[in-house]
Amino acid sequence: MESERTWYYTQLKCQAKPIHDPNDAMATEDSLITPESAPIKHSLSARERRTVAALAGIYATRMLGLFLPLTVLSLYVSSLPDSTPVRVGWAMGAYALVQTLFQLPFGRGSDRFGRRPMIAFGLILFLLGSLLGMVVHTFAGVVIARALQGAGSMSAAVTALLADHTRDEVRTRAMAFIGISIGASFVLSLVVAPVLDTVLGMHGVFGVMAVMALLGLALLQWGAPHDVDPVDRKIAAKTSLWRVAWMASLRSYFVGVFALHFILAVTFMSVPQILVNALGIPKADHWQIYLGVFLVSLVGTALFVRSVERVARPNRVTLIAILVAAGSQALLAVVSGQLWPMLIVFALYFAAFNFLEARLPAALSKAAPTSDRGAALGVFGTCQSLGSACGPVAGGVIAARFGYGGVFWLSAGMALLWASVVTLSAADA
Repeated sequence: MESERTWYYTQLKCQAKPIHDPNDAMATEDSLITPESAPIKHSLSARERRTVAALAGIYATRMLGLFLPLTVLSLYVSSLPDSTPVRVGWAMGAYALVQTLFQLPFGRGSDRFGRRPMIAFGLILFLLGSLLGMVVHTFAGVVIARALQGAGSMSAAVTALLADHTRDEVRTRAMAFIGISIGASFVLSLVVAPVLDTVLGMHGVFGVMAVMALLGLALLQWGAPHDVDPVDRKIAAKTSLWRVAWMASLRSYFVGVFALHFILAVTFMSVPQILVNALGIPKADHWQIYLGVFLVSLVGTALFVRSVERVARPNRVTLIAILVAAGSQALLAVVSGQLWPMLIVFALYFAAFNFLEARLPAALSKAAPTSDRGAALGVFGTCQSLGSACGPVAGGVIAARFGYGGVFWLSAGMALLWASVVTLSAADA
């Protein structure tokens, strides 16, 4: 915080003017803006905008690696001669499973060896997996290719580098741009993946991902900022990951991201089923709904972001967003058979989700010790992946017994539990 404010002060001081009459002989250096008295600037500086643009681009290449195969990979694996339904599941899950395992070492590695080297290593692994996917024709080959792609779990290092180069006051806004790049990658994948698969085949889809990895490496080399020096790697080397995971000041963020992605996973398990079976909307048309909901939700997300930057207690805005997510899930249980009410509530949920997706890592990066920031974000990413994995399992059990309306009530309950943890953590602080 101090280094960021000092940097900002330096920029202001270059253009600073005396606040006294320029003819006043008593006007001194003390009358200029100081780090403590400098007004808080809520807009991103030119340097911060360049940083966000480059890192959002790198993040998007990673997310496309996750999202592009979602709608086409299962069909491709099913067409292979050695395919079975179980193997299709393994091919679909290999990326996320390996990514979960590698989140922690990549996060800790970014503390010890620097952010950029770990990002580069992750992109290279992603590139190798994509190149392998272009040439294999067996189930085992596809699983290895996806596992290699997933092994490059450099998201914690990217987020940590963004935190290193943005001020606390604008970090939620910066993270929101990362969130928008993720949402845009998801929507883009829904639109272009079937087209790419038709024109180029699954091997061509892997080829596109290889190009995205090369683009990410180019952005890292010529667009991303350098590591902040000095990084206190001696302290990072002495702090165990277990200790970082159990820091009381960080616990609510780990619980929060687990709950956030638990809810997201079960929501996307339920909504497509309702669109097809209850509302009769063909699967091929779902991308139009998701695109419309995502674009409308950005209005609400912007309001949340502006609010959190301007209030004295930003955690209250976070709590309100969690309660909005809880309420929207409960409303989805009630209106899921009616198209327009469902879409309105769905947009409300996504407004809260987009904000929380940006707010949680931004707040975590501020709360975590600088020497353990990458490790904390690694634990954060692991909790995120676990939420994505546990959500569909629990949701499937509930759906079998109570239907998809019950799944939304499960999500509402998870959000309320999360709100309770946030409230208790604030009371203990």
